[in-house]
Amino acid sequence: MNQPLIEGCVDSYASAMAAAAGGADRLELCANLAIGGTTPSPALFKQVQRDCAVKINILLRPRFGAFLYSQPEMEEMCTEIQAFRALGANGVVIGALTPEGALDVDSMRRLMDCAGDMEVTLHRAFDMARDPMETLEAAASLGCRTILTSGQASSALAGLEVLRALRARAAGRIDIMAGCGVKRENIRRLYDGAGITSFHTTGRGAPLDSGMIYRKAGVSMGLPSLSEYEVWRTDPEEFRACAEIVHGLEKPE
Repeated sequence: MNQPLIEGCVDSYASAMAAAAGGADRLELCANLAIGGTTPSPALFKQVQRDCAVKINILLRPRFGAFLYSQPEMEEMCTEIQAFRALGANGVVIGALTPEGALDVDSMRRLMDCAGDMEVTLHRAFDMARDPMETLEAAASLGCRTILTSGQASSALAGLEVLRALRARAAGRIDIMAGCGVKRENIRRLYDGAGITSFHTTGRGAPLDSGMIYRKAGVSMGLPSLSEYEVWRTDPEEFRACAEIVHGLEKPE
């Protein structure tokens, strides 16, 4: 089994630096976490890579929404994978489903061929799949290194029973990494209850004020439920607290 690991899920330079300072073993770099994450820009990757020694995996997701992709979207992701590979990214975080809710093995294989020897994580498309055990077997057969999952629930803690079953079924062939709602308060419960030793978290604290003085009422640039005048970032102290717990876990037998 892998050593205990904490991955910082970050969508800005500031959050990446905070997670690295807080003890992240790896970063998942993305954009637009407010909508679940999309592919980050090469410019952001180069900034983070320049100033951070932590391994960086790249989320490949061209848009918000379901994980059924058109051929132009597949072409876009393939091109982006090749670009990030050339820039020196450690790995890619990918996922694609069929209309029936199975892992799209052909699309996954195409993306993985572009990734070459990069590490591959199957992202939370897994949590939208029809059958978790069937999807695990497909991912393991493809050679994915990690599955990022909440146990097909609204949070990792809510998916505890499925996470336990997934880890047992994986039997060391593929790493099961818990994500969604992972905090200092529940890491130990996920470890004790499911044997999970890999964790994915934003480590976010309270939202920061944007600094804007003038604020236009009644106008939203995106989701009306989100304030245009709040900034969400990784809190280095929160992340450090999570990392200390994770790094203090014993490696399971």
